[in-house]
Amino acid sequence: MTIDRRSAMLSVGALFAAHPALAAIYRSTPESVGFSPAALAAHNAEFHALVDQQKLAGVATLIARHGRVINFDVYGKADAATGAPLREDSIYRIASMTKPICGVAMMQLWEQGKWKLDDPIHKHIPEFRNLKVKGPNGTIVPLTRAPTMRELMSHSAGFDVSAGYDSANLQGGDLQDMINILAKLPLAFQPGTDWRYGPSVNIQGYIAEKLSGKSLDVLMQERIFTPLKMVDTGFWTPPAKASRVVRVHTYRDGKIVAQGAANNVVTAKPKFLSGSGGLVSTAEDYYRFAQAMLNGGELDGARILRADTVKVMRTNVLRPGVKVDLYGPSQEGIGFGMDFAIVMDPKAASTAQGQNSFYWGGAFGTWFWIDPANDMVFVGMIQNQNGSTPTGGTPPTRAISYRTAYAALANPRA
Repeated sequence: MTIDRRSAMLSVGALFAAHPALAAIYRSTPESVGFSPAALAAHNAEFHALVDQQKLAGVATLIARHGRVINFDVYGKADAATGAPLREDSIYRIASMTKPICGVAMMQLWEQGKWKLDDPIHKHIPEFRNLKVKGPNGTIVPLTRAPTMRELMSHSAGFDVSAGYDSANLQGGDLQDMINILAKLPLAFQPGTDWRYGPSVNIQGYIAEKLSGKSLDVLMQERIFTPLKMVDTGFWTPPAKASRVVRVHTYRDGKIVAQGAANNVVTAKPKFLSGSGGLVSTAEDYYRFAQAMLNGGELDGARILRADTVKVMRTNVLRPGVKVDLYGPSQEGIGFGMDFAIVMDPKAASTAQGQNSFYWGGAFGTWFWIDPANDMVFVGMIQNQNGSTPTGGTPPTRAISYRTAYAALANPRA
């Protein structure tokens, strides 16, 4: 395979012209922050090959170090059916990468004293005061204690995995309808004793609306998106931008194809504002969010959180023995804080990411991580049905990126 060194980074002038929000940040060559241009080209080429082999329709990867974007590579198609090319400003359904953003909105309210980590959830949702728990052999038993906000923020409050609520239709109405349904259902486990990935962040979104007096879209726009200049992030895409939304893809006979008859784009405010997975965004916008978190809650003079609050978010709060288990088996070396997973032990986690890196991903295959040890941010974007599941047919993009991105960091001391 021939590697074009020029693909290691975009032209600075072209990037400034196309992306004014990045102009103040993109100001370094890879060498100046310890990266090898040749190894970055190899990183890009490996992802390009997945597109050329029809294993992905298109892929965007962005790497930054010391607050400077040094590799923003975009390759392939936004729509395999029409052949429309992927663009630097393409818009993606980021699904569960919404969760850390909702978590920031919650922690802003925490800074204001609106709630405390050890508050029982029912202090803020009275409908949850009399929750019960599933016991053995189909029995329903009392709570040993009320679940706390700390546990709600870390998927350990007792709520079941999302599939456990399939018949309940939690998102069939609005957030209040979801609360009314959950209030009648037993928890799946006693608070703090397990980790299950379910409706916890949608519940957070409901609480954020109650405590702020604002709908979740307005709250995030005013307190996160506008300060950070995240100009293409929201719960829907305005019609004028709809053509930039990437099509969701799937596999047929092992090759990537567009899913469905058309690219279904939400162009008006949805009834259910999902803090768990409702946002769309761009690689650039999400980079700005991630860089602000790496900086301790601030970017370009706009502060969205205090540095000590960010530290709380990226500190493991799970009990000893409670493990993150997204797709099975349990993920060794991984902890969980306030809506972020945390690399506690890179060796046990089989990753090249630095210790205490914090991260998450989305159901359509989007992913990111923030590495304080190496002062580094990575954002990756694809759009595949079941794109994050090990059995969904998507190549292991995340594992590939851990290997290739850190292989390109030739001089970590730079």
